[in-house]
Amino acid sequence: MATPLTDSHCHLNFESLRDHLPQILQHAREQGVGYMLCVSVSMERVHEVLAIARDNPNIFASVGVHPDEQQGRDPSLDELVTLARSDKVVAIGETGLDYYRLKGDNQWQQERFRRHIRAARSSGKPLIVHTRDAAADTLRILAEEGADSVGGVMHCFTESWETAKSALDLGFYISFSGIVTFPSADSLRAVARQVPADRLLIETDSPYLAPVPWRGRTNEPAYLRHTAQFLAELRNLPLENLAEITTNNFFRLFPDARNHVEVSSPVTQLTN
Repeated sequence: MATPLTDSHCHLNFESLRDHLPQILQHAREQGVGYMLCVSVSMERVHEVLAIARDNPNIFASVGVHPDEQQGRDPSLDELVTLARSDKVVAIGETGLDYYRLKGDNQWQQERFRRHIRAARSSGKPLIVHTRDAAADTLRILAEEGADSVGGVMHCFTESWETAKSALDLGFYISFSGIVTFPSADSLRAVARQVPADRLLIETDSPYLAPVPWRGRTNEPAYLRHTAQFLAELRNLPLENLAEITTNNFFRLFPDARNHVEVSSPVTQLTN
């Protein structure tokens, strides 16, 4: 492939990947995966994410606390904004709402989400949004907090076309994981066919959600190629075109990542 694939969402600091990181990155290179965004889920481990990005020119970082995270420390707005200035941080998140795993009064979860959106607006960094069984509240809060001014991505998307359309109207991108390859994901595949090409991203969410034929195994960025190939066939595209589209979209959404690539390892195939 002329243009490398880009894994727009992975957790390389999780033990199942971190403990074998040189091999994991080599596997990714062998499968044409050139760039990765290592996503933060807690304050206690954000330093690991930052270190991995700092030590690898083709890996970028985000800062944030996952909506499921209840045991760790909740960051203040100022803390998120300060962390967003760290080297190679290109996004705020993973943030959002999850009513599937967390039942009952989720007011604290909504307040955390709002704080992350405000940090994104203050820092000028796009958002990485997780939503599960909470689409209506997720979209409402994004709109109320003016998230359209910074945009972002609805990561590991599994919702309806109506939800995708509302997110697109707010300026968000839609990212598909290995779930789109699962036999039961017919409705998701229908959405994946409709998302405009200039808003499409792909991800592994590794170490979770390995695509067919690796379903059930520990996921890793190398397996992104299977999801990319599947989506390319679904959309009647050559894999090379899908790679070009999604990688260019990644660098358009996360311009700070483009700046690092241009300085450290230029990729001439990337276009504006």
